[in-house]
Amino acid sequence: MNFNEKLEQYILEHTQSEENVLKELFRETHLKIYHPRMLSGHLQGKILAMLCKMIKPDNILEIGTYTGYSAISMAFAIDNNSKIYTIDNNDEIEDFTRTYFKKAGVENKIEFLIGDAIEIIPQMDINFDIVFIDGNKQQYSEYYDLVFDKVVTGGYVFADNALWSGKVVEDNIKNNDYDTKGIIKFNEKIQNDNRIENVLFPVRDGLMVMRKK
Repeated sequence: MNFNEKLEQYILEHTQSEENVLKELFRETHLKIYHPRMLSGHLQGKILAMLCKMIKPDNILEIGTYTGYSAISMAFAIDNNSKIYTIDNNDEIEDFTRTYFKKAGVENKIEFLIGDAIEIIPQMDINFDIVFIDGNKQQYSEYYDLVFDKVVTGGYVFADNALWSGKVVEDNIKNNDYDTKGIIKFNEKIQNDNRIENVLFPVRDGLMVMRKK
């Protein structure tokens, strides 16, 4: 274990423990689901939960559900009359994810939508206090444009993977590395948007936090 791994372990040891259902979801995702690194995990889950408790949102939009770790983490942190709308286009793991929403006892707080977020978002007549972007990296900028007018003044947008394994600072990005290019384009867009305040947290794979003025 190198220093960074030791430090990461120390951080986790001094962060509130995961709920048992999230530990089980983490384990089962790694055993059964393709690309388990897409799962938010302990630290980011607790950060999202803490932010939700601070903001006290009525409505949350999540773009990119995967197996539901982040949605459940946020659902544990919001009031019973609050709602999370989470969108994912992978119907192959829908049953798996819904099972864990039920196991966690948060299915009544979550509206799980299957389909293309680009098509679904314009049809949503809802104002959001929080939007969490964690979908297709090439479409981050498009997601942002689609949700911006639906975010309340003083509301927040969070974007995962804003550092993209450090590729955002590499000098020679391959022409076909569209995900990295998508993240870089998004980060530059956010930095130049005077309608918001933003800070990029070096948490996990980078968490961009934006507040709408």
